[in-house]
Amino acid sequence: MDNLTVDVAVIGVGTAGLAAYRAAKKQGRHAILIEGGPYGTTCARVGCMPSKLLIAAADAAQTIRRAPAFGVHPGPLRIDGRQVMARVRTERDRFVGFVLDGVDKIPVADRLRGHARFIDPRRLQIGDHTTVTAGRIVIATGSSPSIPEQLQHLGKHVVVNDDVFDWDDLPESVAVVGTGVVGLELGQALHRLGVRVAIFGRSNRIAQLTDPVVLESATACFSDELDLRLNTHIVSAQLQDQQVALHTRSADGSERVERFALILAAAGRSPNVAQLSLENTGLELDQQGIPTFDPATMQCGDSAIFIAGDVNLQRPVLHEANVQGIEAGKNAALYPDPESAADRVRFSIVFSEPQIAMIGQSYRTLESTGPGTFAIGAVSFQDQGRSRIMLQNHGTLRVYAEHGSGRLLGAELAGPRAEHLAHLLAWACQSKMTISDMLALPFYHPVVEEGLRTALRDAQYQLTHASTSDDMSIVGR
Repeated sequence: MDNLTVDVAVIGVGTAGLAAYRAAKKQGRHAILIEGGPYGTTCARVGCMPSKLLIAAADAAQTIRRAPAFGVHPGPLRIDGRQVMARVRTERDRFVGFVLDGVDKIPVADRLRGHARFIDPRRLQIGDHTTVTAGRIVIATGSSPSIPEQLQHLGKHVVVNDDVFDWDDLPESVAVVGTGVVGLELGQALHRLGVRVAIFGRSNRIAQLTDPVVLESATACFSDELDLRLNTHIVSAQLQDQQVALHTRSADGSERVERFALILAAAGRSPNVAQLSLENTGLELDQQGIPTFDPATMQCGDSAIFIAGDVNLQRPVLHEANVQGIEAGKNAALYPDPESAADRVRFSIVFSEPQIAMIGQSYRTLESTGPGTFAIGAVSFQDQGRSRIMLQNHGTLRVYAEHGSGRLLGAELAGPRAEHLAHLLAWACQSKMTISDMLALPFYHPVVEEGLRTALRDAQYQLTHASTSDDMSIVGR
């Protein structure tokens, strides 16, 4: 048995773990990385990048379908599922390769292979070969897709997003359980690639939208294209003749039994903490077994243990995992005097069509502060110039501004090019800009960003002329 003493031990070599390691090293600490699974981040291997590769193929197919509306008539559409998935896997492996190249540049002495578990708050057992005594420890073990208990007996007929990107070919049919980011992105992509898809959600929620006007607009857009079943519960799922007979019940009590080749479970993720023996740390754990922590420092209680990335289920997106990793690694190095991070504006993007984005404070959060605290500016993209030119004129944007200061507080939207609008809005929120500040900036013509200007003008009007109550019927043009 080897024994190793270090300043900082980082468990997990994903986005957060790599960031934490580098931050601790930057502070002059002796840091090591511990990994029990394959190298390569969730984003590169089974998340952001391969999903966008599948979506890109689906968008290409949709462009061909949409071409006749422009007077352009291509030949018959043919989708080669094997070729689609071959490109997804090849490019995915290339992105993973970039990550592996970065890991290879880390000194071998700083990398330990094997599953880690806590012996006590300062000691780790790595596999059956090494004991590590660390002055500080960073938990960055990530998360894994969850399969609902009622689907777990289906064996190979139930898959998660990790499995999709290893397919050799596209299946004939898929039932997607979950209307969050993963379910919406993959469900729409598979539909556009010719797979028979139905998407099931237990509530009326889509992605993380909380604004009822934006949600209604998004639901209408997706329902026009997809077999979207909201407010629907899974009654049972049984194997019949190498297919899954899925029994569902909708909100009106009607029931259906349909057969699908596969069930894609996309209804949530679970933190990878089961093998860590966290009970030996003395930390307070929540219902999911995650240590309680301070989001400003990533510190667990007042201990020398820090947590970052998907494992804490706070902000499960790559850019947040990277920032949290940096904060956790830096503060582990600074322990016992961690520094609170500056407030960062939250934002997330769903790469569906229309794209969905949430920036800053959500409608639900602001609504809970009481009437009269914020004004809403809105725009429908139905008649927005550039959107109509592209035949992508669907969706709604609503921006939220603070009464008194006029400062932009947040926004929710479903619409064209939302990934770009979201960045502009996030930067404006982070910079604490007012609606007047934003309207003073230049807007080119004709661009989708002019729709943002319309929403800002509506917000400005609401701030200066309208009642402070939220008029749900107002949609700016």
